[in-house]
Amino acid sequence: MSQNEPSGWAIGWALFAAVIMITVGCFQVISGIAAIAEDDIYVRTPNYILDLDVSQWGWVHLLLGVVLILAGLGVMTGNVLARAVGVFIAALSAIANFAFLPYYPIWAIAIIAIDVAIIWALTAHGRDVVAE
Repeated sequence: MSQNEPSGWAIGWALFAAVIMITVGCFQVISGIAAIAEDDIYVRTPNYILDLDVSQWGWVHLLLGVVLILAGLGVMTGNVLARAVGVFIAALSAIANFAFLPYYPIWAIAIIAIDVAIIWALTAHGRDVVAE
């Protein structure tokens, strides 16, 4: 393997990020549709600083999910813009899920952890997909 040739591990991590982005995007879309269609599906804990309407959060999750899916598909093709959008949207997804903690805490924590993994994989190894 030459100095300029990307490692298989690096490419694997970048593709992992793309697949996880698509998966998390699907989860966000499902969560968003559930919140829009039936907002009493989520039970809110009392006395949380951010007291927001669940239906509005549903639209946020739905939009984040769609953009994550599209960015994940773009990362698979080696698109640099898709990688940048993926990092940005994964960060927004983590922030949105932090605010969503009182409504669905275990789910929100799991999505935040996955968003962090996406950000790491795209920033550490995303350019290796382009090099391949």
